[in-house]
Amino acid sequence: MSVGGAAKRYAQAAFDVAKEHDKLDEWERELTQLTATLGNPESEEFFEHPAVPPEAKQAALRTMVTGADQQAVRNLLLLLLERDRLHQLPQIVEVFHSLVLEDRGVAVANVTTAVELQPKELDLVRARLRQMVGKEIQITTQVDPEIIGGIVVRIGDMLLDGSVLTQLKQLRQRMSR
Repeated sequence: MSVGGAAKRYAQAAFDVAKEHDKLDEWERELTQLTATLGNPESEEFFEHPAVPPEAKQAALRTMVTGADQQAVRNLLLLLLERDRLHQLPQIVEVFHSLVLEDRGVAVANVTTAVELQPKELDLVRARLRQMVGKEIQITTQVDPEIIGGIVVRIGDMLLDGSVLTQLKQLRQRMSR
């Protein structure tokens, strides 16, 4: 999912506030729950419908987030509503989560293989990646038979492509020169 600049700025601000108050876990849990709640079709229709007055939308958000210790989360949602960015909450939560992981020294590796990896193979990949980047690794896997074999790993901006498909393409280019 591509995340825009505004979502990154809101996520960074939310992260800074949560970290300052030592509430990263609470914020992450609350924002994840709210994303699920606001993502259901009835909620989406309510908050996106132009005939629903802004005051009713604000009241609904205040009802969803009631605790005194959740006032900052409620304020974030009200700000997003006011600026017509409530629909960006899933992207904000995604960036927030990545900031929390980064803060904890964890890198997320998106691993693509032609066949599903077994747990021992995942452990080997995790150990090798940990060695390469110097951080703990959280792996998300994807199976794509089109890569034929090998592995493709993306960690942030770093791409490691050891797929057979890429190797064949490179071989074809060298042979056509």
